[in-house]
Amino acid sequence: MLGKNLLANVAIDRILGDTAAGQAATSTDILDMEGYEGVLFIAKLGDVTNASVVTLQAYQDTDAAGGTMAALSGTVTYTAAAADADDDLLILDVYRPQKRYVKAVLTSGTADAVKNGVIAIRYGARKGPITQGSTVLDSDTLISPAEA
Repeated sequence: MLGKNLLANVAIDRILGDTAAGQAATSTDILDMEGYEGVLFIAKLGDVTNASVVTLQAYQDTDAAGGTMAALSGTVTYTAAAADADDDLLILDVYRPQKRYVKAVLTSGTADAVKNGVIAIRYGARKGPITQGSTVLDSDTLISPAEA
């Protein structure tokens, strides 16, 4: 049985590291969704140049290698004005993807944007306990903790 706290019920992975400023599409690692109902992609932006259009989109495939990844309809997109997008987030929730393997693609166009990584939170696990991936160095849950 899964616990009532969030950490016991989700798998958290960093699926894209930092990238230099540019105007390109950057793909994340591919996630296996077997045993999960959905995945929340959280993309952190760095320095975003005025007029940059940043987009986060999900893809899916039946192939673990991602050889036939297909874009899912729907994206989150933001057009930066001045420095209003610096160090902010784009979030995309994919609930019940139709295929087993998914990834996200973070794109910047029109002007440069630094991408400071993408975190994936897989949720709705059918079995527990959840073991966190190798990108999580340590985790703990404090239940009714005493003050230090």
